Formats: sequence, structure tokens, C-alpha cells
Amino acid sequence: MTTPAWPRLPRLETAVAPTLLLGWVLAQVAGAKGTPVRAYNLTWKSTNFKTILEWEPKPINYVYTVQISSALGDWKSVCFSITVTECDLTSEIARDVQQTYLAKVVSLLPNNTGFVEDAHYSNSPEFTPYLETKLGQPKIESFKKVGTKLNVTIHDTQTLARSNGTFLSLRDIFGKNLNYILYYWKASTTGKKTAMTDTNEFLIDVDKGEDYCFLVQAVIPSRKSNKKSPESITMCTRQEKGVLREMFFIVVPVILVIIIVIILSLLLHKCRKAKARQSGKESSPLNIA
Repeated sequence: MTTPAWPRLPRLETAVAPTLLLGWVLAQVAGAKGTPVRAYNLTWKSTNFKTILEWEPKPINYVYTVQISSALGDWKSVCFSITVTECDLTSEIARDVQQTYLAKVVSLLPNNTGFVEDAHYSNSPEFTPYLETKLGQPKIESFKKVGTKLNVTIHDTQTLARSNGTFLSLRDIFGKNLNYILYYWKASTTGKKTAMTDTNEFLIDVDKGEDYCFLVQAVIPSRKSNKKSPESITMCTRQEKGVLREMFFIVVPVILVIIIVIILSLLLHKCRKAKARQSGKESSPLNIA
């Protein structure tokens, strides 16, 4: 009994590629004719509550208007009739970073002055800034090593989020939920130790007479995603010594040169005076008895 010869299915890449190409061609044709194309790939980009909505495609002969709403509010239009594919929504979410927001991107012809009921539009994913904004790179504000203690202070980053007209820092917003991890090690080794705090300051025990390097990282342990920030720039206690050492090698030679110049100037001045006196004696007439 012969096996039925089923038609061969096209390979996935050969089936998908023409479809994507056809969609791109149709979008270009629609744009060329002035027909708005529905936005796609709407993505929230947010760091330390600086929040931008991005999408595709770049419009051809049409414009975009963005609307945003919280779960408890009405739709508000922002970024009117733009030809770029991003909209800064920081000022809208900064009033209440714990709310959940939804945005829509409306595709319109340039001569449309308002929202049209049958306009093409796309909804963004929901976005809760408090849970989803990424933590920016922290900065070490100051550090000091005295004896067997190393004190490291982390800058409390200001954000554009605000309450009662006052801009808030990360610590103001997250409170004790915001932790910092300190990674530190002897400058002569690579073995790292860690310490954690729910404040902006570390005070740790170190070996006396040793130089240390360290960096910090912000973390919100209660989050499911975007828990950690990038690591800060590495700092070392020997940098202070290095600066003094560099100043020594610069200042001391300059002082020596100045002293030598002064000594040579004095010697030259004395020589000139001596020559002047000698010349005066030789030119004086002899006394005849």
C-alpha cells in the first residue's frame, strides 16, 4: 500500500518573509497615498521615572497624536500631530507614579485637528512606573577611610516625580524598599566582599594600611523584574594618595627650579658688582707724591 503524497508545507522562513515584505510594501503604499497606518510595537522606556513611549513605523504623509489615561482618569491628548515615533510622558506619570497608565497612539491625516472616531489607533501595554521604571546608575557622593573604617555615601538621585509641587528623590519614593549593595575589595586582590544597606550610607570594617576599591548598585528586592541598577563607577581609596603623590612630583621640581634661579640671579648680581668695582679701580688716576 502506497503512502499518500501530502503536499509539502513551505518552510517557516519562506512563508513569513514574503508576508512581512508584503506588509511593509502595503504600509509604504498606504503612506504614499496619505492613508494613516496603525502604529505597532508600542514600548515604554523609563529610567528613574523619566518615561518615553516609543513605537513604529515612521509616518509618511500622516501624523500621530498620543493619548494617555490612568485607571482612575480620563483620556488626555499629548504630543499633538507629531511626525516622530516617540512621546515624552514623564510629566503625565510624574504626578502619581503608583498609578497604572495606558496610552494609545492615534494615526491621523495632517489636516485633522482632533480625534476622529474611526481613526486608526493602537493601545500600549499597561505601565505602572513604581513597579517598572528602571533604576539608573547610582553615584558615589563621597568616601573616607580612617584607620579600620571605610565610610561611603551614595548620592540620593533626584527624579522628575513630584508631590505637592516638590520633586522627589528615589529615597523619597521608595523609602526602605530601596537598598544599595556595596562591592569592595583590597586594591591588591580581586576577591570581593559585599554589604547591603537600606540607607544611603555604608560604614564597614577594613584592614588598616590597606587601599580598597569599591562600587555600588541599587536594588529593590520586592520587585519581580528590573530589580537592579547598573553598577556605579569604581572608586579607590588610593586615588587620594595618588593625587598627593602627583602634586608632590609636580610642585617640588618647580620649587627647586625657582630656588636655583634665585641663587643664580644673586650670584650673577654679585659678580657684576665685583666687576664694576674692579673696573673702577683700574680707571682711577694714580696719586703722585
